[in-house]
Amino acid sequence: MEAAPQKTSTGKRPLIKALFLLAFIVAAVLIVRFTPVKSYLTREALGQVLESAGYWAPLLFILVYTLGICLFVPGTLLTTLGAAIFGAYWGFLYVWVGAMLGSSAAFWIGRTLGREFAASLIGDRLKKYDEAIERNGFATVLYLRLIYFPFTPMNFGMGLTRVRFRDYVFGTGLGIIVGTFIFTFFVGTVREIWLSGNWADLLSVKVFFSVALFVFSFFIPKIIKKRKGE
Repeated sequence: MEAAPQKTSTGKRPLIKALFLLAFIVAAVLIVRFTPVKSYLTREALGQVLESAGYWAPLLFILVYTLGICLFVPGTLLTTLGAAIFGAYWGFLYVWVGAMLGSSAAFWIGRTLGREFAASLIGDRLKKYDEAIERNGFATVLYLRLIYFPFTPMNFGMGLTRVRFRDYVFGTGLGIIVGTFIFTFFVGTVREIWLSGNWADLLSVKVFFSVALFVFSFFIPKIIKKRKGE
């Protein structure tokens, strides 16, 4: 008589946590879309806030990036802001750190609130795939990052799988380095020319190199998929 209520309570817990995860995601999207937060996601507005922060500006930006990822702000937008404000090289560093912290936080949220419910839905057919992701977690995460799988959905989604946290972190850290550097280098180079006002520099080797890298980045997923297929 006492065993049945305990089993029911245990069965309800994953569902309740999953509902909290769903509520969090909905609230995150609404906060960014329908509150003043959205107005700060511009070069001018965020730049003014960071400028007033002085020496703390890099840490504040990293915090903004981390929270932005958890609130489903597009990573491309946050990366563009980082490069436009801090330049190609410092922008790359701050963006990479923010992306790592943000992706780790989103993974933790997904794992804490959604893993139990996801596991309860996995039948025998899908169980082998879940176990395979655990065995090959680093390679799986690295591959998905290199082919530019949507950043934020993957952060939360990987938390629902059995992939180990360390595999997720190392796979993410290595997988986003190339794309992040290429994008921040391109935006940072354009920023330098814009600030200098010397538009003749558009014909410089550095600009052509940054454009070439930027164009090449779109072919990286196809190259990796082709090699994986072979």
